[in-house]
Amino acid sequence: MKINEIEVEAYELDHKVYARKVRGKFRNLRWAVAAILLSIYFIVPWIKIGGRHPVMLDIPWRKFYILGSVYWPQDFFYLALLLIVLTGVLFIFTAIAGRLWCGYACPQSVITDIFISVERFFEGSAQKRQKLDDGSWGAVKVEKKVAKHIVWLVMSFIISFTFVVYFVPADVLVGRILTATLTLANIFWLLSFTASVYCFCALWRELICLVPCPYGRFQSALVDADSLVIGYDVGRGEPRGHKLREENRDSHQKELGDCIDCSLCVQVCPTGIDIRNGLQCECIGCALCIDACNAVMCKIGRPKGLIRYSSMRALSGGVTKVIRPRVVAYTLSIVLLIGFFGYELYTRVPMEMQVLRDRTALFIKGEGGVIRNVYTLRVTNMDIDDHKFKVSAAALDDNLEVRLSMGENPITVKSGEVYEGLVVLTADKEIDQKINYLNFIVESVSDKELRTIRDATFVMP
Repeated sequence: MKINEIEVEAYELDHKVYARKVRGKFRNLRWAVAAILLSIYFIVPWIKIGGRHPVMLDIPWRKFYILGSVYWPQDFFYLALLLIVLTGVLFIFTAIAGRLWCGYACPQSVITDIFISVERFFEGSAQKRQKLDDGSWGAVKVEKKVAKHIVWLVMSFIISFTFVVYFVPADVLVGRILTATLTLANIFWLLSFTASVYCFCALWRELICLVPCPYGRFQSALVDADSLVIGYDVGRGEPRGHKLREENRDSHQKELGDCIDCSLCVQVCPTGIDIRNGLQCECIGCALCIDACNAVMCKIGRPKGLIRYSSMRALSGGVTKVIRPRVVAYTLSIVLLIGFFGYELYTRVPMEMQVLRDRTALFIKGEGGVIRNVYTLRVTNMDIDDHKFKVSAAALDDNLEVRLSMGENPITVKSGEVYEGLVVLTADKEIDQKINYLNFIVESVSDKELRTIRDATFVMP
């Protein structure tokens, strides 16, 4: 499917889009989705469940608390697997539903929308904002601009502060601010994120979607003629021309299409494109043009949907194919990936064990013919709670019988700590088999499912 590419010249990067305010069901839906997402974003860092935050990424201590579980740098495999799963979800979501993510859930779009509303509150409608920017500087302009930017900076700091408290507990960070004991790292990240939000969402706004964001460029490879996109019904809308209400239209006006060329669809677009030119990579799928066009259709007595969510095939008069090879392939891949990811998480044992042989001597021959092998045992408790672990050893050969001796058994290992100690295995007699295989077993006394087995060897003379 061909997507129109609009070349952004250097001079156009300085052109500011003055998006007009619009009302409608999609506008209301965007506000509702934004309210839900921002509520989750701002509330989660402040709540505690069982004395712990549901999400806390404690980088200094290398602990990542997520929904009652703790993950460590050793669990990077799960993060990589999660990113692969999310990439697959992005593929299938875009193939089916187009850029709904950009229009409704992208942080850049959601926060920028709020910043534009603040600008509209201080400076008025799109026409008034443009007139104010084009006019000379005076007391009124300075007052409005200063007030707007102060509010923008405060909002940027609040958003950035909330982001940082996902890494530093909120009460700790607030205490450091009140007592002026912020660390250099705290100050750096607070100021960096504040500046980033201010620049991305207040100053550059639509340029982030038009220039650096790669998702719009991916669209041409991910969508096809049957993907859900926002499109203009050319057959119904052309030729364009002004027309009156249905009962007052003359014969010449009835030959015109439904589009009255009012350009409201362009005026409300946050990226400033004309959706009537076809699907473009700059379209973020916000559907504000649909609300604007539907309002005009109601006023002139024509059916809604001149601009609507549809597929390029349906807009051309065909029938959308929901089930198609691309969707089937993506769906099967996602199901397999999610199943594998879920299995890995379900079978994850939050502990690690290492058994290292003593390098100074393969075996020690004692009195009475006993044979000893010495090992170094390391047990890492990666669970969120402290545990007592019982250590045992089991020979795989019936001819070999070993006894395990160590200091304390069971051993107590606190959450996040590593136990390291010597373990001695003793065999009362020699056997012909020089290399014998056995298992070291470490299991929690309180939770039998928290259990790890490692292979080892017992060496005879």
